[in-house]
Amino acid sequence: MDRNRLIRDITPSSLHASAPNGARLTASVVAGELTRLTPRDRFLLNLLDQHKTFTTDQLVDLTFGSAGRARNRLNTLLERDILDRFRHYQRPGSQAWRWTLGPVGAAIVAAGNGDPLPRPSAVRDATARLALSPTLTHLITTNGFFVALSAHARTDPATRLARWWNETACREAVGTVVRPDGHGVWIDGGHPAPFWLETDLGTETLSRVVGKLGGYAALPPSRAYPVLFWFSTAARELNFHAYLTRAGVPGGVTVATAVAADTGGPAGPVWRVARQPGRVSLAELTIPDGAAWDG
Repeated sequence: MDRNRLIRDITPSSLHASAPNGARLTASVVAGELTRLTPRDRFLLNLLDQHKTFTTDQLVDLTFGSAGRARNRLNTLLERDILDRFRHYQRPGSQAWRWTLGPVGAAIVAAGNGDPLPRPSAVRDATARLALSPTLTHLITTNGFFVALSAHARTDPATRLARWWNETACREAVGTVVRPDGHGVWIDGGHPAPFWLETDLGTETLSRVVGKLGGYAALPPSRAYPVLFWFSTAARELNFHAYLTRAGVPGGVTVATAVAADTGGPAGPVWRVARQPGRVSLAELTIPDGAAWDG
């Protein structure tokens, strides 16, 4: 059996609310579902519209706080075609579900944005492309970084994630000078800490990774935020700093690194700043002169 076989639930009630795959959903179906959505449901739909997919555990941390409560509500939204989900065949054990917008959920988002309601088949096709995308793991890892900050803020009232941009929003802000995987502004005790995020899964050469810093050096002072590299292994981080020592850090760029697998979360004192001893928290990363959060 193909180990990469895609597993997807099609419940007996699937498409009960949706139009046939070749047709668009009607406005009456969307309007009827709006009356049944909670504020948390709407928040979840907006997140999935912006960031495409989350695992069940990520959604627990983002919006539910309880695995049982999350499963019950997510399954209800699945049955109503508001959400969809997929996972790949895995042995041993089971891969966590990846959740996306379903046909009705996508239509609700489109209606809220003033866009034409999508055809159910187009939504299903987009989910299939996402499920088979070679960058899916990278996307889930990137989203997981911001989910961890959001989860931390749920337990610490002095902190909050004030901004979370996906790759598309970053590109709209800085063009093609650099291609960050994400951008955020972390608030701790009223102190804003804006940053660019580079998620590293070890698939690129270190010369290519370090070469990205030239683009960040070319950003205007108002966008000269610290560049965070979120590594998958400690060895990769160590080799990165060794290479960076030889290559040098471009002027005006603050570079900090951490290892996802070995940390208690990105908010804490886990960041190693290039050419500085020790580790600092995310809030302690300094902003170069001239840079400022525009929030």
